[in-house]
Amino acid sequence: MEEKLEPLGPGLGLFISREHRFGADALLLSDFAAPRPRDRACDLCSGCGIVAARWFLHPDTAPVRVEAVELQPAAVALMERSVGEGGLPAGRFFPVLADLRALELPAGAYDLVTCNPPYFPEGAGRPAQQPGRRLARQEGGCTLQEVCRAAARLLRQRGRFCLCLPPRRLAEGLAALEEAGLTPKRLQLAQHRVDSAPFLALLEGRRGARPSLAVLPTQVLTGERSEGK
Repeated sequence: MEEKLEPLGPGLGLFISREHRFGADALLLSDFAAPRPRDRACDLCSGCGIVAARWFLHPDTAPVRVEAVELQPAAVALMERSVGEGGLPAGRFFPVLADLRALELPAGAYDLVTCNPPYFPEGAGRPAQQPGRRLARQEGGCTLQEVCRAAARLLRQRGRFCLCLPPRRLAEGLAALEEAGLTPKRLQLAQHRVDSAPFLALLEGRRGARPSLAVLPTQVLTGERSEGK
């Protein structure tokens, strides 16, 4: 499997492969989550680790600790290589090989959980040739409801869960948050051009919060990489 180091910024790079790479959706989610310096964070369905890795472009404002959870061993190996050779801090960024449906990380211990989940129900969507890409795109490894339940278990009271979805699944995402005990608090859409329909919905749910949804201005991309799920 061909791997390459993708530069993210001064002194920081991320190893990616043909099966485990990233697109604009992950970059937008990383920014939308906006962790705080004292946060303990967990990134589910982490893939090559891009969502959490970008937080360390500014180490002083990055979370104090991040667990990056991924089901696929090849993707976890890429993250481990990024820690060893790409500049990710070994004492703050921890790749975790695990199934989020049976995750042994401590319950109620996290200030922030993020996830760029599979976008399509199993068997739906454009089929991917590589098994790794197929697992990232389709819900063979976890469903949206299972993702939300895992996030709710990990979060402390008032902790935040941020995820991204295609807009056609927005209603389902809102329902899954509520079902897991996470109150939807923020919503932002993203589109490629001012005259195009949104391609991504960014959602934040909060554990134990009162109902109140802030709808942020739609974000229009300006040159971000477009490949992704």
